[in-house]
Amino acid sequence: MSFRGWKKYIEEGDLVIVYMTRESMTPIFMKKGTIFQNRFGVYKHDEIIGKEYGSKFVSSNYKGFVYLLHPTPELWTLVLPHRTQILYIADISFVTTLLDMKPGVHVIESGTGSGSFSHSIARTIAPTGRLYSFEYHQDRVSLAQTEFNNHGFGDIIKMHHRDVCKDGFQMKDQVNAVFLDLPAPWDAVASAKEAFKQDRTGKICCFSPCIEQVARSVAALDEHGFIDITMYECLIREHTVAPIQKIDFAEAIKDARSRKTQGLASVDSVVKKRKLGKDEPFPTAEEVEEAANLMLVSRALGETRGHTSYLTFATFLPPTATSVVVDDNDSA
Repeated sequence: MSFRGWKKYIEEGDLVIVYMTRESMTPIFMKKGTIFQNRFGVYKHDEIIGKEYGSKFVSSNYKGFVYLLHPTPELWTLVLPHRTQILYIADISFVTTLLDMKPGVHVIESGTGSGSFSHSIARTIAPTGRLYSFEYHQDRVSLAQTEFNNHGFGDIIKMHHRDVCKDGFQMKDQVNAVFLDLPAPWDAVASAKEAFKQDRTGKICCFSPCIEQVARSVAALDEHGFIDITMYECLIREHTVAPIQKIDFAEAIKDARSRKTQGLASVDSVVKKRKLGKDEPFPTAEEVEEAANLMLVSRALGETRGHTSYLTFATFLPPTATSVVVDDNDSA
């Protein structure tokens, strides 16, 4: 089973993401003679094998059903076994974009943790890119390597067991981007600078839950000559869909002149204007016409959910570019 491609039919040994609800999904590997059981019923692997990915599958005892989803890095992030705190899609997509990840790019990641971000990086830089993932905990290294191999990323992700804050990356002139998810990322900045390809610009990101860590990381990045140092905070803001009354420009001007702008009618107000009784089971023509003049808009909820961490980005300049800047300043 590979996360790098798509297949139509489920075979023995394949990974299937069993979807029960939005809050309830689980990964299972197909093995003949095995069953999967939950509160919705019993599901035999023998009956699942041969089905198409994406199928709705009814339980053997007809008590419920599930959906059989093809694994992706996004789904794996939601169902993977947590060995550490992980990155979620909001941070993953933002970091991937700002680090300019694309096919062929070489990336350093430290630490590996549960491998959530590793899967997304590997898919993005495949097939010719390389991810050098560093983790100081030996058990997590072994588990992550097994998962990467099973998911088809063994040739892209190169695992290393090392405490980079103490021993560095021991790499020079090899990568385009660096991602640091460490308790003390500032201790790895100097080694990261050596790992960048020295003939082109590169990007680095430090993922830190505390603003004190951000301050020390910024100081280290500035000390080692990184530029464009910027910190972002990713927040999740939910939106709801609400109906409002359509109004044209002339009506808006007329209304503004006569009174202060009032809240526009919602579907609730239309419904509340009359209550359906036994003698009047259907809406009137006027109500149908009024409902037809409603349109749907998106409204942000008042409460914003908290962030997972602060993201500090910076740009590495190759030595040649730095020397040119210095010479220009001297001549000025």
